[in-house]
Amino acid sequence: MRPRNGRTVRDLRRENRTAVLRRLYFDGPMSRFALGPATGLSSGSVSNVVAELLADGLVEDAGSIDSDGGRPRTLLRIAPDSGHMIGVDVGETRVRIELFDLSLAELARAERPLATDGGSPRDRYDVDLIAGHIGDGIAEVLDAARLTSEGLLGVGIGVPGIVERTDEDGAVVHGQTIGWDAVPLERMLRRSGRLPEDIPYFIDNGAKTLGQAEMWFGGGRGAHNAVVVLFGSGVGACVVTDDVERGRAVEWGHLTVRVQGRRCRCGSLGCLEAYAGAEALLERWREAGGRPPCDADEETALTAMLAAAYPADDRAPDPVAASVLAETAEYLGAGLSDLINLFQPERILVGGWAGLQLGPRFLDTVRAHALSYALTYPAGRVGIHLGRLGPDAVTVGAAILPLADFFAHGGRRAEAAPEGRSSPAWRKTLGERLA
Repeated sequence: MRPRNGRTVRDLRRENRTAVLRRLYFDGPMSRFALGPATGLSSGSVSNVVAELLADGLVEDAGSIDSDGGRPRTLLRIAPDSGHMIGVDVGETRVRIELFDLSLAELARAERPLATDGGSPRDRYDVDLIAGHIGDGIAEVLDAARLTSEGLLGVGIGVPGIVERTDEDGAVVHGQTIGWDAVPLERMLRRSGRLPEDIPYFIDNGAKTLGQAEMWFGGGRGAHNAVVVLFGSGVGACVVTDDVERGRAVEWGHLTVRVQGRRCRCGSLGCLEAYAGAEALLERWREAGGRPPCDADEETALTAMLAAAYPADDRAPDPVAASVLAETAEYLGAGLSDLINLFQPERILVGGWAGLQLGPRFLDTVRAHALSYALTYPAGRVGIHLGRLGPDAVTVGAAILPLADFFAHGGRRAEAAPEGRSSPAWRKTLGERLA
């Protein structure tokens, strides 16, 4: 049966399941009575959907509340153990793998450090090495939690660079700053055989997974138009609008802020990342005469720079560190003003390990520069704040990718295409013309 708008009864049932699951997830526990107005479904539809979800083990009782003069109403919630997700952050200093239940409680974690002893990014991000770290980490967290792949909704992975999706290889990563040229990461992970073929991988830009987490659970909740900035060794951003609910990653770090400026690690001159990323920030401090700790990773070195610029005791601030940080704040502010003028967001959230480390000290300065460089109208309507989810936000956001897909399919895994299915007629026709 197909209604006039083209949707089948099966489509409507899936949409009803999705509506109930999402409402219980974000606002539960809730009663059947409350689910009706919250989802816009009739009481009969709510009863039918809830009965299905209870039978599937996705929903469980969560106590009861008194009603106005009637019998107590049973509360319902998502059953946390009814599914699991893995989130992976391919970061600048480590690959982090975390296993979550449906409530996003962390069940296990594994980390694989990446070399930071002066080697080139291509050495640090060797493709086979990274794929091996991901595969080993997946096995480690499942083993630590004493779980199998059964019930695993999928693996979400946040990576640096642009992600292209192809029919042949799945997710292909173009990470110019780390030396990845069309890396078929999804195909590599599938060929490793670490997980059954029916477990999906969701690979996307790390700024986008950060944005997903902040919009669902952090400082972006309730906003219709926001930009979430990832400030780490480099910088990136995720733009979220009503038209792009899950966000769109933009290569903000590679906007040109100075013609014929500093060489960026992408190879171009004058990129924002060449002035505002943590890697460039520490390099500029060193060039100006600063002394980062020897053989320290970027997080440790940035901590030392902050301590020099903002000493906790009565010592005078290091003028070199303070000057470089002040210049960086202006570059970041100018970069944020571009985002304000282009997208006119309600909110800008600054996350990433460097953003969270630097933010409490100089976010006010960055905000002042951003508002002074931006056009008056959009500048007067934007709030600029730190992200709320901390250093694990990319991993959490990566885990949300399979969770969002699971909800979109009404609490069921997406069905694989039947083997041997023929191509659409138009594809065959065009192929014959081009042959």
